[in-house]
Amino acid sequence: MEKSKKLKFLKSYLAVKQKVNRLVAESGLQEYTIFSIYSILTGLLVGTAAVLFHESINIIFDNLFDNFAVTNPFGFWVVVFLPAIGMLLQSLMIKIAPDTAKHRGVSDVIKAVMLRGGFIKFKTTIFHFIAPVINMGFGGTVGPEGPAAQIGGGVASKLGQFLGLSDSQRRILTAAGSGAAIAAVFNSPLGGVFFAFEVILLHDFHSVTFAGLILASVTASAVTRIFLGNAPTFIFGQTSIGPYTQLYIFILLGIFTGLVSALYINYSEKIGNLFHQKILKRIPQWLAMALVGLALGIIGYFYPDAFGIGYNAINNILASVYPIYVVLILAAVKFIFVPLILSSGGFGGVFAPTLFIGAGAGYIFAVGMNYLFGVNIDVPTYTLVSMGAVLGGVNFIPLTAILIIFEMTRDYTLIIPLMFAVILSTIIVQWLAKEPAYIKHLEKGGLSISKGKSLDILRSLRVRDLMKKQLIKVNQQMPLPELVKRFVSGENKIIYVVDDNDRVTGIISDAEMRPIITEYDSLKDFFVAADFANKMFTTLHKNDNLEYVFKLFGKFNYEEFPVVEYGTEKLIGTLFKHDVISAYNKESFKDNVAEGILSELKTIETTKWSHVADGYSIMEEKVPQSFVGRTLANLRLRNKYNVEVLMIKRPNSIFNSDEGEKIIFPDANYILQKDDIFVLFGSDENLSKISEWK
Repeated sequence: MEKSKKLKFLKSYLAVKQKVNRLVAESGLQEYTIFSIYSILTGLLVGTAAVLFHESINIIFDNLFDNFAVTNPFGFWVVVFLPAIGMLLQSLMIKIAPDTAKHRGVSDVIKAVMLRGGFIKFKTTIFHFIAPVINMGFGGTVGPEGPAAQIGGGVASKLGQFLGLSDSQRRILTAAGSGAAIAAVFNSPLGGVFFAFEVILLHDFHSVTFAGLILASVTASAVTRIFLGNAPTFIFGQTSIGPYTQLYIFILLGIFTGLVSALYINYSEKIGNLFHQKILKRIPQWLAMALVGLALGIIGYFYPDAFGIGYNAINNILASVYPIYVVLILAAVKFIFVPLILSSGGFGGVFAPTLFIGAGAGYIFAVGMNYLFGVNIDVPTYTLVSMGAVLGGVNFIPLTAILIIFEMTRDYTLIIPLMFAVILSTIIVQWLAKEPAYIKHLEKGGLSISKGKSLDILRSLRVRDLMKKQLIKVNQQMPLPELVKRFVSGENKIIYVVDDNDRVTGIISDAEMRPIITEYDSLKDFFVAADFANKMFTTLHKNDNLEYVFKLFGKFNYEEFPVVEYGTEKLIGTLFKHDVISAYNKESFKDNVAEGILSELKTIETTKWSHVADGYSIMEEKVPQSFVGRTLANLRLRNKYNVEVLMIKRPNSIFNSDEGEKIIFPDANYILQKDDIFVLFGSDENLSKISEWK
């Protein structure tokens, strides 16, 4: 009966989906207009989700701490144990759904945008809605912004799946959803736009992308203003940056907050390593999480403002309500416990904690400057600037941090000191800590994001695919006259000098040959090839990927490298720089073509051809049984059959519409599965030989 209901629901879902897609196709609207409408719809949905997320946290927290704990006769024990109970509930969720629990925070949104065409399972979005709500509702001293960005990205991804968008469109929409969530949480539309640009898209700018980010962020921010009001999150009086002769103090603040930010990143990394390499291998995760929650509960009983998100405490710091020692303790609690909670397994973000730490650091800095040096600077102003500097420094988001603080204060006079402090803080963090926590997390998982999609393309290609075996090779004892003759008569302008075992001992290029030819008459009877060979060279192996090779070309400024056999080091070929660039351009073009014709390809039946140019076609072919379980790199279809795999289509099960992809853009390590269908591009002649695969 349950299966029948599910089947009925899914059939209705698919029918609605098809009807929507048909209406869009028949509307006659331009693609840019349609995508703008989708972006606004994303903002509406994400804004609504952000309101629900915000209110869920507040309802649980207020009922537990302001009502239940206050009226309960065992108030002390209730307060102490509430964070531990919250951590235990999260550990139970991890136990029930360990795979879903791993896909957490901003890092997973970046992975989805980079590697999965913006695809996020909706059950992942639901899980990461509930878990952070429990954590912060039960007093966990983390932030809502990271989970909100993940929820926003997940909602947008689901919308993209429902609308049947291509990978490139869904990628943009997912990033826009994350940015819209940040815009909604901070009531900062521009902050949300630049968060998506700086963090999720890793500075990958396109005009259509930027338009989508703006529309989604503005719409989401409008939704939160309607339901939660337009009051600013942080309340403060008139700001004053003081005379411009005191701007150097903001520079000092930037240096100070940069050191604080770098210290936090390093501390967070060490705590993470401690938990994953030692603690969680010795004791169960639920126990570690409960102990962290219990420790927070004990401290929070004496300093209640340490519990939860901490926005009220930041307002108290801005209003100078606390004595300086309380500010120091509260900032220290955030500094110490946020990495403990997240590393042990708790769910939450670091934006709000870094704002809190920044507020504490700025307050202490300003009060200290006034007390020690008598400079009479405005404490709330330096507190606000410090919040932006630590936010930007810890998370490597200088533009986002500047805009968030600016939009919250709406005070143009803060822009110059804010820019000084945030940029200096970020520079110092880059110098000391190198990378923000989320990038280190990604790279520990084997994903390098320093160059985005270009590295993914280069990493999928190998030297063996491009190396040439036609080269000039001479023995190191070859007399000079014969050497000159070989150089002049050959097409290659590089001569490889080898020993008797065919191992490269040097390289002779134009740079070495030019002085030889000038002084040829006086040198010809006395010198051999080894005398002129350049001994400073680098060799490649045939299995090296082109990411590594491209870095070598940039470092040494050579036009080609010798390729040698691994182990024996015998010369087997050469790799030209222009071939690497050409291969990259070809792969990029292939990806762009694949995305551009995606909608047409979806309509092609198996083995049906689609002619795209004179003598060239696209066709589909079911993956042969003999290919199942093997990788594309292992099959080497380009080399053997001279055809390109544009993409792979996989039929979805109606019961698993959320778990598969209809269209997959595979890399070289993609493992073929039973129901996969190749989408191939090549000459008609080569495509007609596909039957040979079987």
